[in-house]
Amino acid sequence: MTRPIRVLIVDDSALVRQILTEILTAATGIEVVGVAADPYIARERIKALNPDVLTLDVEMPRMDGLTFLRNLMRLRPMPVVMVSSLTERGAEVTLQALALGAVDFVCKPELNISQGLQRYAAELIDKIHIAASVKVRALATSVAPALSVDAVIPLRSLSSSRHTTNQVIAIGASTGGTEAIKEVLLRLPPDTHAVVIVQHIPPGFSAAFAERMNRQTGLRVKEAADGDRLMLGHAYVAPGNRHLLLARDGAHYVCHLNDGEPVNRHRPSVDVLFRSVAQVAGTNACAALLTGMGVDGAQGLKELYDLGVQTIAQDEATSVVWGMPGEAVKRGATTTVLPITEIAAAINVAMTTPRRGGAINLSPLKTDH
Repeated sequence: MTRPIRVLIVDDSALVRQILTEILTAATGIEVVGVAADPYIARERIKALNPDVLTLDVEMPRMDGLTFLRNLMRLRPMPVVMVSSLTERGAEVTLQALALGAVDFVCKPELNISQGLQRYAAELIDKIHIAASVKVRALATSVAPALSVDAVIPLRSLSSSRHTTNQVIAIGASTGGTEAIKEVLLRLPPDTHAVVIVQHIPPGFSAAFAERMNRQTGLRVKEAADGDRLMLGHAYVAPGNRHLLLARDGAHYVCHLNDGEPVNRHRPSVDVLFRSVAQVAGTNACAALLTGMGVDGAQGLKELYDLGVQTIAQDEATSVVWGMPGEAVKRGATTTVLPITEIAAAINVAMTTPRRGGAINLSPLKTDH
């Protein structure tokens, strides 16, 4: 019998500790071995209980979550899932935590809506399983059905022939993606072709992520707004809980935001972005699928590949979770598989390499369960 995942909950709120404990205790394959109200107590519990995964509150008394995480990763590295408030400060601190080595994060649970709490429980359990298995690159089992991209952007015949030479770069990521995306953007030239990005991230955090990338990279990065015209040297991040699609306004590419159903259990969805890029830009695009759990983006990358677009997947060795890029490789959707530090250079080459064009009618997408 497989040993359950041993979890230690660290949060200064007794109510949050109780809710997280109840959720995880009811989950198959997870055991809550202890709780702690602050990092000093947590430090002793870690020594005594040797948990597999830690849930860590971002803001706590006596020692803040970032300081504790920094010390933890230096002295006793272990998988950590951050628990963050939906505030501007909470979002910024959470992104710093991901940079320090936290595997993923969840927002503080909504206590007033039972359906919202049920969705929260599924997300938390998913991320605990992923965090525990990061070292072996195993995937968590999906807990909810996943709609295909057809639910948001219908399939149609695509052609590699376009009436513009404007080019665009599309990037998708999930778990571990905030740092992976930064690695790519840092290495792109400041006058690069416009970049459109989907990172699975909640509302509020996407704006903070875009602002952080704007400060830390050589590009002008912003949260995408509906109708934004794509410009050289700019990157556009999908807002949390809204799909980002590429559209056209005359001779220009623009961002289009969509509130359609979640695809592959995600909104924004990488598949939605990639399909829109295939339909609007065709072979005037390059796409990269980075670290992340699940399959989102793999089918969209295959559609781009079949058009003759240069498609890149992050390799297993540098991925936090080799789910999405691994699935793309399995489906034969990639022209190259590279470590994260080499992807920007490959994008630069792809933008100047002749395409393998040709008209193609894509097969319908499958719905993953």
